[in-house]
Amino acid sequence: MPGVPPVLMPAAHAIQHAVEDAERALDGLSDDEIWTRPGGAPPVGFHVRHLAGALDRLLTYARGEALTEAQRETVKREGEPGDPPPGAGELLALVRQAADTAIAQIRGTPPDSLLDGRAVGRQRLPSTVLGLIVHAAEHAARHGGQAITTAHVIRGLREGLLPPYGA
Repeated sequence: MPGVPPVLMPAAHAIQHAVEDAERALDGLSDDEIWTRPGGAPPVGFHVRHLAGALDRLLTYARGEALTEAQRETVKREGEPGDPPPGAGELLALVRQAADTAIAQIRGTPPDSLLDGRAVGRQRLPSTVLGLIVHAAEHAARHGGQAITTAHVIRGLREGLLPPYGA
C-alpha cells in the first residue's frame, strides 16, 4: 500500500482483508439474515459494525486521545439492529469508511512514534502506538472472520444444508 511505513504494512493489509471478509459475509444476505442470531450467536451485522467501531476506538487511543461520548454510545448499540436495521450497503459503507480512515492514520503515523506509550480506557491500561495499531488490525480480522462464519451458518440453514438449531 503506497505511503504505509513498511513496519505497519501487515496491519494495513489485515484491515483491508477484514473489509473483504465483511463484503463476502454480507454478500447475498437479506436484512433479516444480517441480523439473525443463529443459536444465539452474535449476528453478522454486529461483527461488521463492531469491526468498524473497534477500529475507530482503538486508533483513537493510538492517537493519544480519549473516547468521545458518541464513541461510547456507539459501542452500546453495535449488536442491536435498530429500526430500521441497516442492510448490507449501509454496513459496507460504514466498514469501508472506518478502514479508509484507519489506513490514512497508519500512513501518517511516524515510525519513530511506534513505541510511544498510550493509555487505554477508563482504567488507562498501558499500551503503545504500535500495540494499538496491531491490536486494531487483528481485532478487525477476528470480527471479519466471525462474520464470514456466521454468514456460512445462515446460508446453510437457508439452503437446508444444516439442521435447524435444537433439532
